[in-house]
Amino acid sequence: MDTPYQWTKQVASHFGGTRNGAIVHWPNGFTSMGEIRSQFQPSLADDVWELYDTTTDWSQARDLAKDMPEKVAELKRVFDLEAAKYNVFPLDDRKAERTNPDISGRPLVVHGNTQLFFPGMRRMSENSVINIKNKSHAVTAAIEVPQPGAMGVIAAHGGNFGGWSLYAHAGKLRDHYNFLGLLQFDVTSAGALTPGAHQVRMEFAYDGGGLGKGGTATLYVDGQTVGQGRIERTHAFFFSMDETMEIGCDVGEPVSPDYEPRGNAFNGTIHWVQIDIDGAAGDVDHLIGAEERFQLAVARQ
Repeated sequence: MDTPYQWTKQVASHFGGTRNGAIVHWPNGFTSMGEIRSQFQPSLADDVWELYDTTTDWSQARDLAKDMPEKVAELKRVFDLEAAKYNVFPLDDRKAERTNPDISGRPLVVHGNTQLFFPGMRRMSENSVINIKNKSHAVTAAIEVPQPGAMGVIAAHGGNFGGWSLYAHAGKLRDHYNFLGLLQFDVTSAGALTPGAHQVRMEFAYDGGGLGKGGTATLYVDGQTVGQGRIERTHAFFFSMDETMEIGCDVGEPVSPDYEPRGNAFNGTIHWVQIDIDGAAGDVDHLIGAEERFQLAVARQ
């Protein structure tokens, strides 16, 4: 797809990963016209450095590094100086690990062990949602079930190729975990949700022992256990490149095959949804009381 260049996207060491044509028109900003500009930066300092004369060898077919070691050393020194000048260091060449903020060490948008959501919040990107991967967590929602019975999505994150969804199906509370679109795990309540106000909750106890391991999911309604099951595999790094999280529906490709891409909104009322991770996910009575919510509100002020 990028012949005659070497490598391809996500591998920036050669033009196959970086040389993408672009035309820029800015009459009020550019005095030059008709120029072709080509710039690139090499790999990390610990990698094998290569050298190409792209004025004649534009496909980077002949590596000159062994023939011109002095030039390679000179350019490496220039790179070090420029990288230090513009705060490029420290360099990080990890790949999948960089998608998980807990591993990469990059700043988090969400601080603390709890995040609160409200109805109408949609299309929230993965990095704007608290990270539940590789750890125990809980999803709790205060809802009101209509007289005909509960149906639809309470909260969902991800899509057809990975994610989770807490929803009502055939009147019952259900938690669905989709692992890469390859494995599907469901935990369903024993009985139907009765009409009226309820607090529903899913607690996931992570097995530990590394990344992407399994765990046990337990469903609660008003603090009482109503269902439990195993989720044998979980996502270690991210759910999707383009799917998002929604409260009260599942936009885009659905996480679960139980509902369609449209018409999956919860048919009752959702007052709030709260996600807790690590120590905050444990709760003796499996309920989030008014005092707990007040303490959370005060802590965030």
